[in-house]
Amino acid sequence: MEWINEWFFYGLAFIVAVAITGSAVYALYWASSKGQLRDLEKGAASIFDDKEPIGQPTDFFPGKTPKRHH
Repeated sequence: MEWINEWFFYGLAFIVAVAITGSAVYALYWASSKGQLRDLEKGAASIFDDKEPIGQPTDFFPGKTPKRHH
């Protein structure tokens, strides 16, 4: 009976591994077909604005003052 539990575990692990691999391949296909991988620099810079310009850190640890870059 112990071998049944072992094979069940291996079968379940294989199914999970195939599902994770398949979803990763599909996500890469989707991103490629929707143009998400064309201009990576534009996408990386899209999170910055006038309040937090590129290259100017504005967040800091509590109790420490942020360094000002002029």
